[in-house]
Amino acid sequence: MFFEKKLLSKKETAQLINAIEAAELKTSGEIRVHIEKDLKEETITAACEKMFYKLNMQNTKHRNGILFYLAYKSKAFAVWGDEGIHAKVKHEFWESITNRAIQFFKKEDYITGLEKAIELCGEKLVEHFPLEEDDKNELPNKISY
Repeated sequence: MFFEKKLLSKKETAQLINAIEAAELKTSGEIRVHIEKDLKEETITAACEKMFYKLNMQNTKHRNGILFYLAYKSKAFAVWGDEGIHAKVKHEFWESITNRAIQFFKKEDYITGLEKAIELCGEKLVEHFPLEEDDKNELPNKISY
């Protein structure tokens, strides 16, 4: 099973962290993943936005952080991009990322869905926020719960 007591296996956690690190390799952008069992807000978008700020993802130099939020028992998923990246890609991009991930989630392949979403966001971040000479990892690459 994908989750054991609300947590990813060590292998799955490493797999997602590797996907985040690979996506961030050529960009100043930051990506995080948050996973919960059940949706605790009225909407998935509200939950994702609230968690984005709770994780202080707005505190990046270029306001280019992206959060993936999955409430797996509630079958809810959202992506929240900070104002810097959102200004570059608009709503349709976020919708396409969500739809791509959900294709895999419907097959209960959460890891691949998240990996594909991370990869696609990484490509957009590279396009609009290439790696800077003095770049540093501004946010941890760990999965939050």
